[in-house]
Amino acid sequence: MQRGRRIAFDYGDVRIGVAVCDPDGILSTPVSTLKASDVKLKEQILNIFTEYEPIHIYVGKPAHMDGRESESAIKATNFAQMVQEMTTCPVTLIDERLSTVTAARNMRDSGVNSKEARATIDQAAAVAILNFAIEIEKQKG
Repeated sequence: MQRGRRIAFDYGDVRIGVAVCDPDGILSTPVSTLKASDVKLKEQILNIFTEYEPIHIYVGKPAHMDGRESESAIKATNFAQMVQEMTTCPVTLIDERLSTVTAARNMRDSGVNSKEARATIDQAAAVAILNFAIEIEKQKG
């Protein structure tokens, strides 16, 4: 696996969770939650790129459990295209059907109540997306 930081976005109509990994792809950590409607969204994303200098960007693409594309998947694809226009590094869509569910369960299991979780669930989902993407990269060799 190539050395360098990777960034993942969990896109939602209201919030966008952001996570980054260390250069060796060992530890993924939450970065922030962006507001999807913020007029400075592109500027905020560019600031994240400047700070972390990613070599690859992943965007979660939700789909129905049977694999059909959802309306949310189309929106995530549009977001990924916008991100791709902002950078020269590759942007890849990653299947994230269960990332938010998994993140919510993990947070609940660790004692975080649902009200507290709202603020960080999107970041946790981005971490799950990034971990999944890194595993795929490692399997490819």
